[in-house]
Amino acid sequence: MPDKHAVLSASSSYRWLNCPPSALLCAKEKDKPSEFALQGTDAHTLCEHKLKLALGQQSKDPTEDLTFFDEEMADCTDMYAQYVMEQLSAAKEKCSDPIVLVEQHLDFSQWVPEGFGTGDCVIVADETLTVIDFKYGVGILVDAENNPQMMCYALGALSLFDGIYDIKNITMTIFQPRREHVSTFSISKEALLSWAEKTLAPTAELAAKGEGEYKAGSHCQFCKVKATCRKRAEYNLELARYDFEMSESLEDDEIEVILAKADELVSWANDIKEYALQKAVSGKEWKDWKLVEGRSNRRYVNDKAVAEKIESAGYDPYEKKVIGITAMTKMLGKTKFEELLSGLIEKPQGKPTLVPMSDKRPAMKNTAFNDFKEDN
Repeated sequence: MPDKHAVLSASSSYRWLNCPPSALLCAKEKDKPSEFALQGTDAHTLCEHKLKLALGQQSKDPTEDLTFFDEEMADCTDMYAQYVMEQLSAAKEKCSDPIVLVEQHLDFSQWVPEGFGTGDCVIVADETLTVIDFKYGVGILVDAENNPQMMCYALGALSLFDGIYDIKNITMTIFQPRREHVSTFSISKEALLSWAEKTLAPTAELAAKGEGEYKAGSHCQFCKVKATCRKRAEYNLELARYDFEMSESLEDDEIEVILAKADELVSWANDIKEYALQKAVSGKEWKDWKLVEGRSNRRYVNDKAVAEKIESAGYDPYEKKVIGITAMTKMLGKTKFEELLSGLIEKPQGKPTLVPMSDKRPAMKNTAFNDFKEDN
């Protein structure tokens, strides 16, 4: 579940570890949960219920109170509960009585002032501590390797059990079913505590005071003040030194510098435009900009009346079209979808995309690129 009220939350740790002063600035801004966040909250609630049932615990079915419940959510939460039970079975092979905690409050304030979060599932089995986090989002693939949110959760769990169990290793897993993605990262207790003392605690102390250096980068994505951040502006405006020359006049290394920042530059520009628009809508008058009515398309005022009128004239106003794969998956659920349509689905070769070498996808070979051109 999302962390609530923690200024230095585990879920925002990737941002404030990179940009300590952003923590207090964001804390002053109102929370505006997106529809995706609310959808994730519903999914977590259902995960908790199903996992408790699987563990033989009492739990009231929350389905009728969930705004975003559908067959896809039902399937994904089933898969999560099944995955956790598989991990529990594996733990029982090494430990006769492992402990399982569901939606556990985890306090890591020993290293982060007032730091706490909620672990979706924690399994303690003698020398091994396992933390599992459910991600319902589909837009961003989340990796467990050196993930600060997961490491903060692990520290909180370690604080609970280290004096009771002789924990030596911590395993952190992110379960992201809508991306068919399970990412696991293991670390020794010593290495985790070293990171906590040398990196986490000193940076958290700065962040709690609003001190440290501002820094722009990929961690800006969910920052509440990213549109007006001067450091982010400076970071993106560095490209202006190229004067946007034609690409033929740039050296290869210059092009690669621009490529590294191009997506962030576009994102920053869009954030500025959206911020200025919302300010104008709220009443602010910009010196050289004004609000106008945008383009719009014609639409029917009453679909039913239109259909009746066209049918009375002897025409068919409807078109029959098979709904898309995403909508079909939501309607049927992932299991039923695979059962009925697995032999009728294909995945064409993806369009060539230029990405950094750090991307985990394998590079396309020239033959693959030529095949793509021939097919398209």
